[in-house]
Amino acid sequence: MGNWDGLDRRKFPRVKYPCLVIIKNGEGDDKEVILSHTENIGIGGVCVILKKNIKMFTQVEIELDLLDMGDHIKCNGKIVWNVQRKSDAKKKPLFYDVGVEFESLPDDDKKRIEDVVSRLVRHDREVPYT
Repeated sequence: MGNWDGLDRRKFPRVKYPCLVIIKNGEGDDKEVILSHTENIGIGGVCVILKKNIKMFTQVEIELDLLDMGDHIKCNGKIVWNVQRKSDAKKKPLFYDVGVEFESLPDDDKKRIEDVVSRLVRHDREVPYT
């Protein structure tokens, strides 16, 4: 993907909500497991911060810990965008913001995420809308 043009094309609002995320990419013995955290979250997907890029349209398994004492949310996802962050510091890794769209997200998990987003919206947190 080219330069980020600043446009927000999301169907659902997202809120800044750091939670733990595990992304599994690949199959069989080649499966890569990446542990990171979210930049923001919405009922349609998440933005995660990664040390490496994942190609657009790659299918992944995703596991989220909402830190709400509930079970981890597990579903499939698809990489829908990626942007390399700018860095002025030398010898530091460049990070990527990677957008993952949820696929096959169970209704009860969607409701949990919706509750988190709604609660933060009510408390006037910054929420980008499209």
